[in-house]
Amino acid sequence: MAPPNELIDNRRKNRITYPYLNLLEFATRERTFLIIIGFAFILAAFATLNWHFAMWLGFTFAAYSAVANDSIQSLGTFIESNKKQKWYILWLFTGLILIVTISFSYFYFNGDVTYQRLLDDQGNTAYPHPETFSFFQIIAPIVLLILTRLRMPVSTTFLLLSVFSASAGGITSIVSKSISGYLISFVLSFVIWYAGFDLIRKYFKKRKAHVAWPVIQWAVSGALWSVWLMQDGANIAVFLPRKLEFYQFAIFTGTIFFGLGLLFYLRGDKIQEIVSEKVRISDVRAATLVDFTYVLLLIYKLLDSTVPLSTTWVFLGVIGGREIAVNIARNKKGIKHKRKALRQIGRDLLYATIGLIISVALASGANPLIRKEILDFISSLTDFSVFSWLAWWLPVFLR
Repeated sequence: MAPPNELIDNRRKNRITYPYLNLLEFATRERTFLIIIGFAFILAAFATLNWHFAMWLGFTFAAYSAVANDSIQSLGTFIESNKKQKWYILWLFTGLILIVTISFSYFYFNGDVTYQRLLDDQGNTAYPHPETFSFFQIIAPIVLLILTRLRMPVSTTFLLLSVFSASAGGITSIVSKSISGYLISFVLSFVIWYAGFDLIRKYFKKRKAHVAWPVIQWAVSGALWSVWLMQDGANIAVFLPRKLEFYQFAIFTGTIFFGLGLLFYLRGDKIQEIVSEKVRISDVRAATLVDFTYVLLLIYKLLDSTVPLSTTWVFLGVIGGREIAVNIARNKKGIKHKRKALRQIGRDLLYATIGLIISVALASGANPLIRKEILDFISSLTDFSVFSWLAWWLPVFLR
């Protein structure tokens, strides 16, 4: 029998030489999850035959997948900095905030649980409730579950709302608001962490956290969770009527409440690893500062307009600005740490972009009008392609 070191070397060599071994290992490790996903796709196919079944099935999938994927931003730092706390205490705390936040919207806006993200005062909506559900609409949250399992922080807003958009305009409005949110959050986070790095390091690294910090963090995290629900609750409610009956409201709230409990029991599941790998994010003071920056930006965007926003992109901006600021302010020799930070930011942005591409593809499959608008846009690009642009400008450069 070969020595242990030789076996390890052979395994690594096989992984490089035979990539399919990685897929087999993944399939074996995630066997239960893949079986559940396969069963979910079969259910989705049958659900298209019955409107009520499709509505509630899609909602159930969306309730867990949206919270699970967005837990990285809304609850990720809270989970990470409270690893020693009992999971059910964290669950009951956030669950109570969930009930209060959704109940206020339901009673104040006469049955609307989305804080008018899907329905304005005049009863207009860019995301109408369908008379028949397409297969692409039902599988959108299933795709989100797969991406979550792969630790990809994609935008639930893009993925879930896009398939219900009445036109491409509903998608572009979300994209433009989300990109501006990313840029603002990146700059603000960078300024805060770079300008205050010496002070933050002095008090965060060299001094033990004051007993008041956990209380402050819970208050900030609670506010963040509440504002996130105001922004992204629409991603879950989009499968249900725009104004809910009381029994629908009870099912809506109860499903998210118990799904939240499962999430805390799993300690954030796979997606939590993205938060865990960030520099000193488990420090309660660092986690509080990140959440405070994030919640301020969400409140600003919440009051700015009722256009739905990708909170994922805002969060990635907050984390990205912090990572770059910390690595620059450290003044460590070499560029190893800076490259690592850039790779993390680039990877997160890549995953978010992949999610956007997938959401547009699903939306085009669900809505023929959107598909036509996308094809018209692509054809318009070919009328003035890169090659024609170069052909026009090349003689100018050669003069």
